[in-house]
Amino acid sequence: METISTDAQAIEHKIRDILTYIGDDPQREGLKDTPKRMRKSWEKLFSGYTQDSKDILTTTFKDGSCNEMVILKDIEFYSCCEHHFLPFVGKITIGYIPDGKIVGVSKLARLVEVYARRLQIQERLTGQIADDIMKCIQAQGCMVVCEAQHLCMTSRGVEKQESKMITSAVRGVFKTQIEIREEFLKLIK
Repeated sequence: METISTDAQAIEHKIRDILTYIGDDPQREGLKDTPKRMRKSWEKLFSGYTQDSKDILTTTFKDGSCNEMVILKDIEFYSCCEHHFLPFVGKITIGYIPDGKIVGVSKLARLVEVYARRLQIQERLTGQIADDIMKCIQAQGCMVVCEAQHLCMTSRGVEKQESKMITSAVRGVFKTQIEIREEFLKLIK
């Protein structure tokens, strides 16, 4: 038998209250274990709060010849809207120009996970990723493009099923040198 903390018990009790609030019976067969399942799923869905992006980006490789654009395209992510507590899902593309220091490609995908696995808004998610690349890798420049579909748009409110939101964060030489930004946008098409 699983022993759970007082905090876990308290959150499960609150989830039962929510099930009652929406008009269902938390004691019926299909819902008896739902509070426990939801609590456990939140541990994964919001695992970004237990991670520090700086820990992920600490391992770098120095190579003075590394000063050309690096792009990791179509990193799938799942996040949760802080306004409605509904999911939004999409893909993020990261491009950066190193200044003699690069990171392993999996580190970029892990960086996305750190920020996506929190209550978020897409605009902030995009910017946080770009800011960390600039700060931790000390890149010459960085551009992050995020395209996502928001369930708060598709399942409630205006209910526009095909709508997608695109955000970008532009830092360093990507901001100051238009030809670099254009090269990035051409390469990710």
